[in-house]
Amino acid sequence: MKPTSGPEEARQPASDIRVFASNCSMHGLGHVFGPGSLSLRRGMWAAAVVLSVATFLYQAAERVRYYREFHHQTALDERESHRLVFPAVTLCNINPLRRSRLTPNDLHWAGSVLLGLDPAEHTAFLRALGRPPAPPGFMPSPTFDMAQLYARAGHSLDDMLLDCRFRGQPCGPENFTTIFTRMGKCYTFNSGADGAELLTTTRGGMGNGLDIMLDVQQEEYLPVWRDDEETPFEVGIRVQIHSQEEPPIIDQLGLGVSPGYQTFVSCQQQQLSFLPPPWGDCSSASLNPNYEPEPSDPLGSLSPSPSPIPPYTLMGCRLACETRYVARKCGCRMMYMPGDAPVCSPQQYKNCAHPAIDAMLRKDPCACPNPCASTRYAKELSMVRIPSRAAARFLARKLNRSEAYIAENVLALDIFFEALNYETVEQKKAYEMSELLGDIGGQMGLFIGASLLTILEILDYLCEVFRDKVLRYFWNRRHSQRHSSTNLLQEGLGSHRTQVPHLNLGPSTLLCSEDLPPLPVPSPRLSPPPTAPATLSHSSRPAVCVLGAPP
Repeated sequence: MKPTSGPEEARQPASDIRVFASNCSMHGLGHVFGPGSLSLRRGMWAAAVVLSVATFLYQAAERVRYYREFHHQTALDERESHRLVFPAVTLCNINPLRRSRLTPNDLHWAGSVLLGLDPAEHTAFLRALGRPPAPPGFMPSPTFDMAQLYARAGHSLDDMLLDCRFRGQPCGPENFTTIFTRMGKCYTFNSGADGAELLTTTRGGMGNGLDIMLDVQQEEYLPVWRDDEETPFEVGIRVQIHSQEEPPIIDQLGLGVSPGYQTFVSCQQQQLSFLPPPWGDCSSASLNPNYEPEPSDPLGSLSPSPSPIPPYTLMGCRLACETRYVARKCGCRMMYMPGDAPVCSPQQYKNCAHPAIDAMLRKDPCACPNPCASTRYAKELSMVRIPSRAAARFLARKLNRSEAYIAENVLALDIFFEALNYETVEQKKAYEMSELLGDIGGQMGLFIGASLLTILEILDYLCEVFRDKVLRYFWNRRHSQRHSSTNLLQEGLGSHRTQVPHLNLGPSTLLCSEDLPPLPVPSPRLSPPPTAPATLSHSSRPAVCVLGAPP
């Protein structure tokens, strides 16, 4: 019997490209993979889609490449404030040691290091100082400390400071902190050391900052014995204006202030902000000046210190690098260097520390990036002579000094803010991630009319293809293997089962028992084998009809 109707048309799977193209929000796919045969119109649409996708990918790759270059831009701005923290001011007398405090023991230990004296010249040098020579039988001390020499023989602020005022209020040596630099014993005003409160100012202009008068004490200057690189020919003080976090490098960055003049220093605060890698090269990691002798530890790898140390600054990094270099070469540190290493002896100064510093300056092994945040001060200097003829006699009586002494030794220094505004120099990212996504989204919408949801549609389609093609392939393969195993098992058990002839039944075929061939009857186990297989007659079998199923 023939079927009355054919099978229903199968539903198209979601992995079909035509189904995806008809439902995707990306422009043009429906015209390329729509129903119908290949035509010129479909080919033109395909070329347009391919060209648009290629242009979009090129533009997107160009934007990604520009983003990965990590460009930055610098913004300069000027802001106002009602109150500014006054900077730290470090003062050093150009003369490192007072002649009246040097002893024969000092010359014995440090004469060759500091003054370049030979032992035979010590007596002549003492006479030049106006001091008696060493007595007969003089015995030098068994040890010598360079830091104690500078602390004892350096200029005292109590003797140098003649007058001090901050914002019109009196101040004194108690407002200064002693610090050692390469120039010897120095003093810092408003250092903030030991948790001291930082001084601030609420107005700009002269009279609203630090006003001091100093005596440089020329009579205490050491005589110039011979000309070398470190012989000072000047008279006066060196001044450095810096932030509280930054150590003073006054021998390199200090301003010279001369006696006989009143110097005005007008400052403007600048706040600098730099970007870390990959946009810039700044660093904010605090550094440890202590050197730990490990063969695998390179000089440039400055490890964080477990003990509290100042924040990272450029000058602090260089000073820590110099300290580590000297400690590595000599096993000690110079007097002005930070850290826990012992202070070098005069022999170590001469034979190791000074040559090591000179060699380091030639090689420059320190890799110190800019700090991510720092404060510096722009300065403008002006000066006038002091004292005037009209004021010379008055100042001589007030200071109990002669007019000639005042002209040669006294100076005045006035440091103030020009105004209570400050500049900000800030590095910013030239191209943010949001701008990259915006540009890619704009190119995507312009060329292919897609969006982020279109990408999700494509990913969903790929998942459907994976499920329908790949997973079904493995499922069918496993099913066929399992079916083959079942057939082998049935063949192995065939001797214990009744063999039924195979019937090819057509669709909707009605077959009754009269049409079936005779079935073999198995023999009992205990009976002898028959000579011929027994069969069931048609009359002895029940009438069974089988409806043939479609193949």
